[in-house]
Amino acid sequence: MNADRPLLGIALMLGFCVLAPLGDSIAKLLGDTVPLAQLLFFRFLMQAFLLIPIVLWTGRELRLRGRVLKLAILRAFLHVIGVAAMFTSLRYMPLADAVAIAFVMPFIMLLLGRMVLDEEIGPRRLAACVVGFIGTLLVIQPRFADVGVYALLPLVVAVIFALFMLVTRMIAKQCDPITLQAANGIYVSIGLGAAYLLTAGRENSVFTMVFPDTRETLLLLSIGVLGTVAHLLMTWSLRYAPASSLAPMQYLEIPFATLIGWMIFKDLPNGMAAVGICITVASGLYVVYRERANARLVPPET
Repeated sequence: MNADRPLLGIALMLGFCVLAPLGDSIAKLLGDTVPLAQLLFFRFLMQAFLLIPIVLWTGRELRLRGRVLKLAILRAFLHVIGVAAMFTSLRYMPLADAVAIAFVMPFIMLLLGRMVLDEEIGPRRLAACVVGFIGTLLVIQPRFADVGVYALLPLVVAVIFALFMLVTRMIAKQCDPITLQAANGIYVSIGLGAAYLLTAGRENSVFTMVFPDTRETLLLLSIGVLGTVAHLLMTWSLRYAPASSLAPMQYLEIPFATLIGWMIFKDLPNGMAAVGICITVASGLYVVYRERANARLVPPET
């Protein structure tokens, strides 16, 4: 088992925060022309194709067993549902708003880390979670008026990915991250592939495919590459740091998503949403401060 190395875990999570919104922006670009199931299938099939050769070439064990296998299958299910909800929300909402609403997830992670993994969470961090959630509601309100219930999809993403990261933390030190991500791609690809076969020829099936042009093909491949690398970094980060320490770092995904959304789609949050994002980020930064203060109080292991 690897000892916790918080700085390395934070650096890896920072890489995730840059690459994840890039992949989401590509999904938003393709959302009107490529069916959701096809986006998901290519996303996870690319993950399997990229990582299986690495697993075999490096002599890693691809087969998972027992408790780890069961949790890995649950993790794959949570992953595809969370990605599907995020991709769907991006059809109706700006990238920055969707990501900001989804950032109720770190609050959920802190609570789950305390209840399930027995990780410490003090009253100040709990108060910061409440304030951050209020900021999230300020982002939801104007979008709910514009697009209705679709504005709630990022909340679904938040709950799903909080559970996803909790499961990841539970098995990250027992399973090589490349093996875990390769298995994730395999399980989802098999599941979606079987769904395509079972629904072949049916009218109005969600499992339909279009023939992408060259641009769409390149973008589909990019989704797979960016998603694979981003979640591999996230998996590695959880190998070296507890979920409660990494959760606040993910707030950096919000400014990155805002910048990417402005550069590609010319979208910026409106006034109320911007205030909500600032409150959410400030709450996250306070939790980071509390994490560092608590870390200085813990004596080093001997």
